[in-house]
Amino acid sequence: MWRPQRAGAHGSLNAATPQHIHYRKQRRLIMAKSEYLTAPVPSTKMPRGMPYILTNEASERFAFYGMTSILVIFMTQYLMGRDGELAVMSEQKATAGVHLFNSVVYFLPLVGALISDIWLAKYRTVIYFSLAYCVGFAAITLDHTRLGLGVGLVLMAIGSGVIKPCLSANVGDQFGKTNEHLLSRFFAWFYFSVNVGACISMFLCPDLLDRYGPFVAFGVPAVLMIAATITYWLGRRKFVHIPAAGMGFVKESLSGEGLRAIGKLSIIFVFVAMFFSLFSQSQSAWVLQATHMNLRWLGFTWKPAQLQAVNPFLILVMIPLFSYVIYPAIDKVFPLTALRKVAIGMFVTAVSFVVSAWIETRITAGLAPSVGWQAFAYVILTAAEVMVSITALEFSYTQAPKKMKTFIQTFYLLSISLGNAFTAVVNWFIENEDGTSKLAGASYYWFFVIAMLATGVLFLPVARWYPVKTYIQDEAASESQ
Repeated sequence: MWRPQRAGAHGSLNAATPQHIHYRKQRRLIMAKSEYLTAPVPSTKMPRGMPYILTNEASERFAFYGMTSILVIFMTQYLMGRDGELAVMSEQKATAGVHLFNSVVYFLPLVGALISDIWLAKYRTVIYFSLAYCVGFAAITLDHTRLGLGVGLVLMAIGSGVIKPCLSANVGDQFGKTNEHLLSRFFAWFYFSVNVGACISMFLCPDLLDRYGPFVAFGVPAVLMIAATITYWLGRRKFVHIPAAGMGFVKESLSGEGLRAIGKLSIIFVFVAMFFSLFSQSQSAWVLQATHMNLRWLGFTWKPAQLQAVNPFLILVMIPLFSYVIYPAIDKVFPLTALRKVAIGMFVTAVSFVVSAWIETRITAGLAPSVGWQAFAYVILTAAEVMVSITALEFSYTQAPKKMKTFIQTFYLLSISLGNAFTAVVNWFIENEDGTSKLAGASYYWFFVIAMLATGVLFLPVARWYPVKTYIQDEAASESQ
């Protein structure tokens, strides 16, 4: 796709034309004071580092989602004590642990953005903390006790969280004025690689855990994370390395305009956090619920954690469906704004947990409901994700001042952290001393249905009166951006 063209007689940039010679001189000048490119080289092609970025992203997301897809099952069925005997966690403690891990992962991008923009710059931040990420995978692969689990999760949270804002921001750094029209196309491929990696790993790793145990189930994602790190290192001379801005970045970000933007968007992020509280439970509560369901569906016997693969598969289908069919149809009857989409998505999220509550009622009654009902809940939850998560991410980008785009994205990720922290706290406090739950059966899901509905109702006046200020046109007109 990005293979350079051979020199020919049609005036391509790769031919020895005066324009191409001029670009070569510019490239030499850019690299004269640095080992690496520090600014994009004019070109009408995809940047040379893109294949390395795509491979890295697909591999890293395979590793992360493969590990998290089996984490709650590992904690409740495979966790060992130092004496070599099983020492598993209760469902409440395991659920709390999964969401505490996710909360830390999505808090640390704020730290990663500061480290990158003030000190190390993006490339070195990714390489250094990817190494910690790999060590974390090694710990949980080789040691299946609480020590290995704890060390592994801490290092993986640090690695994954810190590199997260650097990977996506590094994509934009590779494009200049002459090929910026290709940026949206590449981001589509970037998002596609994320979901392909997630879908494959979420389907594969639960089967590996069931067949071969945690060594292989965690070992395969570990190998993919090592491959992701090596791939990124191999692309170092293909990438544009934007230098760190130093403390000037902090002063700029904390200007009056910057603080106003952060303050306004934080209101949105607090409400969106409740969506992520429910959405993230597809990695915990829904997996545990599936262990009590009839796993024979569509002629295939599913592992309890494999249903998670439905989400990344559906997201690839639903994004164009909503963009070209559903949103235009609704807009003809009810004019849609970004925040109205978010509001509707909140109520749709609650519906997905109504389905979960109904499933739990059937389980409690001793009727083994089909896991196909949980797949139906995933369809509803994925539709909500398109309306809430993707829309809120795009909205936060447009509402961020042009020099704070990356920094504001880390605040959006804090909403994911806050939502997971809420779920972790709830699960920690509802556990009784004997291991039972204060919110047993369907009451657990009804609690989150009510919480989501209340959040949606409170968000309605915010969606109506929020003072929108878009920075896209200013950014496009600026030569310094």
